[in-house]
Amino acid sequence: MKFKFPQTLSGIADILNVNFIGDKNFEILGINEIHVVEKGDIVFVDHPKYYDKALNSAATTILINKEVDCPEGKSLLISDDPFRDFNKLTIHFNPFIASIVSISDSAIIGKNTIIQPNVFIGNDVKIGRNCIIHPNVSIYDNAVIGDNVTIHANTVLGADAFYYKNRPTGYDKLISGGRVVIEDNVDIGASCTIDKGVSGSTTIGKGTKIDNQVHVGHDTIIGKKCLIASQTGIAGCVIIEDEVTIWGQVGTNSGITIGKGAVILGQTGVTKSVVGGKSYFGTPISESREKLKELAEIKRFLKERKNTE
Repeated sequence: MKFKFPQTLSGIADILNVNFIGDKNFEILGINEIHVVEKGDIVFVDHPKYYDKALNSAATTILINKEVDCPEGKSLLISDDPFRDFNKLTIHFNPFIASIVSISDSAIIGKNTIIQPNVFIGNDVKIGRNCIIHPNVSIYDNAVIGDNVTIHANTVLGADAFYYKNRPTGYDKLISGGRVVIEDNVDIGASCTIDKGVSGSTTIGKGTKIDNQVHVGHDTIIGKKCLIASQTGIAGCVIIEDEVTIWGQVGTNSGITIGKGAVILGQTGVTKSVVGGKSYFGTPISESREKLKELAEIKRFLKERKNTE
């Protein structure tokens, strides 16, 4: 999530009421999670296991719960609870603004786009030309939709990320400040849910087609010309490269990559990253030919054992 205007290290420290290490005028351009940080971003870290990863990331300001040596060219914000203070920054720079109308006055809707009854379109949404948005679709704030997109009834774009910190008092929610981006020529079926990014964008690439009842988690990136069948559940922070086919009732772990041109057969559990250009099946996942051989061998073994009893 980028700020509308550059901020300073001391200015951010004042917002959070924390100490800092570095030049008080050190420039800060936004906040982001570790997997999408860029120069100028703040990243937060609250566990020693991940200190090195955060300190050596592209982020140039680290919101951290211990005073450590500051890498050259970077700055630190010292917080007793970085998770809490990351939420404070999201709320400060991207506050929730309630809407009292079905289509926000700040929404931009392109020529020849059709909006059916009972559609909700939030603040600062951008929708391109020649789209069809069917009844009861909800498009949350800041979503970006390209040209020639069809979205069927009851689909929700931009719900919050499923991201919580377990505390003694209960689960503490990481507030989502990202968005959903739908590129040109995408079709999205009925009753789909596509969560917005925590700080970046959940993206559906050009020409991809998504069936009914598909869930896409936060910050996931789906490439161009993919086919995703009904009841598939894609976790957060997944990368699906171009021209991937995913059949029905597939589920994935978070943080994995599915390579270009891969085919994931129905009811597969994608528990790890897989290379492109191959067909996969089963849980745990393996190449479909190998999995089918395994199943045939098990069947043969059981038959032989039964015959010897």
